[in-house]
Amino acid sequence: MHTGHLLTRASQRYSERPAWIQDNRTITFREAEDRVNRLSNALLALGAQPGDRVGMLLPNCYQGLETILAPMKAGMAVVPMNVRLHPQEHQYLLNNSGANVLVYAQEFRDHLAQIRESLDSVKHYICVGDDPGGDLVYEALLESAPSYAPDPFIDFDELAWMFYTSGTTGQPKGAMLTHRNLLTMVESFLTDINPAKPEDVLLHAAPITHGSGLAMFHHIALGAANAFPSTPRFDPPGIFDAIRKHRATTMFLAPTMINVLVASPDKTRYDLSSLHTVIYGGGPMYVEHILDATSAFGNIFVQIFGQGEAPMAVTTLPKEEHQVNGDQLRLQHLGSAGREVVNARVRIVDDEDHEVPAGEMGEIVVRGDLVMTGYSNNPEASAETLRGGWLHTGDLGYVDPQGYMYITDRKKDMIISGGANIYPREVEEVIAQHDAVAEVSVIGVPDPLWRESVKALVVRHATEDEVIEFCRQRMASYKKPSSVEFQSDLPKNAYGKVLKRELRQQYWAGQGRNV
Repeated sequence: MHTGHLLTRASQRYSERPAWIQDNRTITFREAEDRVNRLSNALLALGAQPGDRVGMLLPNCYQGLETILAPMKAGMAVVPMNVRLHPQEHQYLLNNSGANVLVYAQEFRDHLAQIRESLDSVKHYICVGDDPGGDLVYEALLESAPSYAPDPFIDFDELAWMFYTSGTTGQPKGAMLTHRNLLTMVESFLTDINPAKPEDVLLHAAPITHGSGLAMFHHIALGAANAFPSTPRFDPPGIFDAIRKHRATTMFLAPTMINVLVASPDKTRYDLSSLHTVIYGGGPMYVEHILDATSAFGNIFVQIFGQGEAPMAVTTLPKEEHQVNGDQLRLQHLGSAGREVVNARVRIVDDEDHEVPAGEMGEIVVRGDLVMTGYSNNPEASAETLRGGWLHTGDLGYVDPQGYMYITDRKKDMIISGGANIYPREVEEVIAQHDAVAEVSVIGVPDPLWRESVKALVVRHATEDEVIEFCRQRMASYKKPSSVEFQSDLPKNAYGKVLKRELRQQYWAGQGRNV
């Protein structure tokens, strides 16, 4: 069994149901299987071998889904790259992964021209579009290849997807995900998170190189369609119109995306009644924002916590637990990341990797068939992250007696002020409740007396005194910000995560601290 076989099974069982939907084109599962087989055989005909890596530089489109699946059917691994990265970042990912084939969209031809001469391993370039500039043409390649399914022996533990971390603390690391990892993820989704049905339509509003692409596998397994907005740009009216047009039922979104949709005045102009599930994760979703989202769109939200190293979900908070109805315990659980899924083990450990009791803070570690085999070309980081057979996530948190896991912060983001540990997430949760605050990020900045003091960086209108007093009335005084700075926006990476490292750098330059 391998991940690509999910499409083969779906083509047998749901042959005439829609698999890909984009603009005015619908491709059935039978046709999708044919196209993916052809691309698999074309890769083999070019000389690529099982075990090779295939780079992908495509915006959200059905050809991207085919490019993810085809290498897996041929015993190769796909290396999806976020299109918003800089050419030098793409160069690093391609060289580090050793990709020898690159499938790219025509609009990135000039982008690639800046780095082609420095790509060490890429031998074949396949262009999706009508103007390939001398490279191989995607559709022509499919037409020339046979449609039978390639049948190499693919072991459960062979590499399937090279998932590069977002690089918030330095160069990205390539998490090596096997077919076992991905199929375990599919089981988690179907068991604990989102038991899809053939009638469902997954709308890819977030990048398919990340969570949205991983969500496609369990939809394919159950014969559900994958649809795309008319433009790859995240535009609320365009998203709402795509939900209406395709009768979309499901989306994966980052918290920042949900907040943008909630704030949009266009949300009442479209028929969104088909939408029954929004899976969210990839960053903190403050309780105040969750309440706003459920008020705006109903009880459709499912939270997941995972990493590229353990896709996509280690814990989940299901829809029914987003219904608070005045229950204080449910409101408390809404601030958690839920409980572990059936095929993952989560625990909290101290600095010596000893498990700590319920309610005590420590690092979140994970074990199970979801966990990657290691980082590509980085044995030191692999050994450190996977020491003792547990994935060390770098996230701090605690588990309550009922098994709900609360994430307080990244280990590197914790603030130590006057010997007291302060967790930015806790302060951010309070400030996010202020009516005049759209976004907030809390960091530690140098302080000659306390070593670090708490600084809040806030988007939208409020005065410094208002924010500090707001916190003073709601939390211990030592945790409240000592200073507040207002910004037009906060720096984010390609997946929408706030770059706290970048925020800290401007204050710690020359201070001798690794930020």
